[in-house]
Amino acid sequence: MKALAIAATGMNAQQTNLEVIANNIANINTTGYKRARAEFSDLLYQVDRTQGVPNRSNTSLVPEGVSIGLGVKTTAVRNVHTQGELTSTGNSFDLALTGRGWFQ
Repeated sequence: MKALAIAATGMNAQQTNLEVIANNIANINTTGYKRARAEFSDLLYQVDRTQGVPNRSNTSLVPEGVSIGLGVKTTAVRNVHTQGELTSTGNSFDLALTGRGWFQ
């Protein structure tokens, strides 16, 4: 059952990724929207065989060892702050920044 639980972590991470992509697509025409990106990391690894121990038939050594990954998790969903397209509105009270900077 451990393999099923490990696979479930991957499916949950992919579901989060699909939700982020769907949100990006849904807001593609929203003024001022910044797209998001999901970031992932590995969960812990379980050492099944340490480096340099004999294999199961005691005929040779396992030089690199055997580690089993325990899955993946979503670490963050971050906004991508890149320069967007500037649109002239004709309103003298509308402001925009070009290049690096933030309104405060």
